[in-house]
Parts: sequence; C-alpha cells; structure tokens
Amino acid sequence: MKQLALSQWQNPIQVLQQWWQVDDGAAYDKLFLILLMLILCFGLVMVTSASVPVASRLFDNELHFTIRHLVYIGIGISLSVVVLSVPVQWWHSSNMLLLIAGLALLIAVLIVGKNVNGSTRWLSIGPIGIQAAEPAKLFFFVYLASYLVRRHEEVRDNFKGFLKPLLVLVVFAGLLLMQPDLGTVIVMFATTVALLFLAGARIWQFMLLIVTGLLLIAALIFYSEYRWKRVTAFLDPWADPFGSGYQLTQSLMAFGRGSWFGQGLGNSILKLEYLPEAHTDFILAVIAEETGFIGVTILLTLLFTLVYRALRIGQRALAKNMSFHGFLAYALSIWIGFQAAVNIGVATGALPTKGLTLPFVSSGGSSLVVMLVAAALLLRIDFETRFKGRQAISGGRHD
Repeated sequence: MKQLALSQWQNPIQVLQQWWQVDDGAAYDKLFLILLMLILCFGLVMVTSASVPVASRLFDNELHFTIRHLVYIGIGISLSVVVLSVPVQWWHSSNMLLLIAGLALLIAVLIVGKNVNGSTRWLSIGPIGIQAAEPAKLFFFVYLASYLVRRHEEVRDNFKGFLKPLLVLVVFAGLLLMQPDLGTVIVMFATTVALLFLAGARIWQFMLLIVTGLLLIAALIFYSEYRWKRVTAFLDPWADPFGSGYQLTQSLMAFGRGSWFGQGLGNSILKLEYLPEAHTDFILAVIAEETGFIGVTILLTLLFTLVYRALRIGQRALAKNMSFHGFLAYALSIWIGFQAAVNIGVATGALPTKGLTLPFVSSGGSSLVVMLVAAALLLRIDFETRFKGRQAISGGRHD
C-alpha cells in the first residue's frame, strides 16, 4: 500500500489518486464519503425546487439560487481537496493563529459588516458574502480540541483548566450576540459541553456548566423582545398565525400536506412565498411537503448515519492514542449533528426558531463551504488514523 509522508504537504491530486488506489476500506471511510455525496445531491435538488418562486421574482431567473448553490459547492469541494492534503498536525500547531483569525472575523463583521434583516453577520468581498460565524466556529473547535490535548490533566484535575476554554467561549459568544446570533452561540456551547465531558471533566463541573449556560440563555431570551416573541410563538404558534407564529404555522402546514408520500417533487404550495426562508432555514418543510414522511426519513437517515460514521472516526482515533485527532473529530461530528437536530426541531415546531441551516442541504454559502471543509477534515483524520496509529504525528500525544 502507498503511504503519505504526513509531516510534509502533498499535492492534492496525488492524495486523491493514492486514496483510491489502496484496498477498499483501508485508507478512509468510503461510506462517509458516499453518504456526503448523496446528501449534497439531495440538497441540490431540493434547493432548486424550493427556490424557484423567489428566484423568479427577485432575479427573473428561476435557477439563480441553484447556480449560486453550485458555485458554493464548487468552492467547498476545492477547499476540501486542499484540506485533504494538509496534515492534521498543522491544525494542532496553528490552533492559536486560527483562534485569533476567528476573533478577528467576528470583530471585523461588527465594524464593516453588512446588515441584513436587522442582523450584522456578513462580510462582503466583491460579489461574495462571508458569514463570519461559520469559519469562527470551526477555528474555535480546533482550538478547543488542541487545548484539551495540551491541558488534558489540568482540565480533569483543576478547575482553572476547566474554566480557561469557557472564558474563550464567552468572548466568542459576546461578539456573536452583538450581531446578534444566539443560534450559533447555542451550537458552540452544546459542542463545548459535550467535548469537555468526553475529555473527562468532573461531573459537578459538567453539571454546573450546563445549569449556568441554560440560565444565561434563558436570561438572553427573557430580556430580548424579539427572542421572547419567538418562544411564545413556538409554544402556541396558532395564537398569532399571521404575526409572530406565521413562519412556524406555514412550516407545520407543509408537513401536514406532505403526509406519507408527499405532493410530488416541485408541487409544494408553501414554497410559493408563503413560507419565508423556504430554501434556507426551512428547507425541511418543503422536503416534507414534496416527498412526505418517507422522503424526510430517508434524508434524516442519511444525515445521522453520516454523523454516526464521524463519531466512529473520533472513537478510532482515541483508541489509538491520537488525542487531537479524536477530540477534533468528536467536535466536528457533534457540531454537525447538533445543528441538524436544531434545524429539524425548528422546522417541526419542537424548538423555537433559530437561524441555522440544515447541514449540506440548505442553501447557504458560508455554512455549506465550512461544513464541506469540516467533512474533509474528518476524512483526513480518518486517513491518518488508519495509516499511522500510535506512530502518528505529535498532535496525537498528550502534551
């Protein structure tokens, strides 16, 4: 079998060729890659179907959002090919630089960012808009995984070691709430809690963190009028179906119309600009209306099997004492899985409305690109885990 020198940067094309030439199952998780491709194709079809009405009205081009989605898939795949050629050690050794870059992006968006619908979340670079929170999430998780490797004993035995990454999270959360973006804060908080638990934090610290976090989130909701309206609408959307509960009631009607087998691809009524954000945050409602319970079940099976395979990658890495690989894989898989669960909960009325996309499915440039980079990083982790084991790079040892 051909092996790669992990301490050196490789040509991306050569990496891909070598991967496909090894024995089946020996180099990386091919099922993970197949699942990812299936979900991306499913998402492309549904983005096309859900976006036709709004694209026709805004741009006089029915395929505007389809073309845009394809462009971002192309950007994401191009960056993913680069990520596949980068040793995981680079992420470990560059974690502080990446953390600073994430903070810089969040600060920059507050200074020169573009305001859309009352939120300042985007940096404009020519025709491309970058949602700063997306790469910032990835960079924070890289830092967190690296910290848990470097300070593993301190996290387990010393409250200061447990507290330090939480202070960094508080800084990120403060900048995100100024945009405002509570949804991203919740995803980062949940992933951080899960990762600290997996790293061996004491139960009382773990419980204290959960209780404190929930109280702070509750306070942010209670003292914010628009967030409070979202919660009350979630509790009883039919009390104000043409006001605060409008988006959720339209989503629920889409699910109801879909029944078991759906109305047929392209036959959604709610996407005719009755349901806001039909091709982004609420694309699952259109999927439910057009493909029914069966279609939604197939998609969710694909998504959560993907998350399961990602968790397995982390498990294998930790089993071979490759701590950074394992913690980072766990962070990425928990992030993808939790964000998917929140989006599903919002669309079905199980959770209050949050501006989070359905991973690899929704139309959303920055989110889609960063998720593809995260998936490529998971494949790289899996590749190094399978080939190097205990002889992996220094990032796999406790510092």
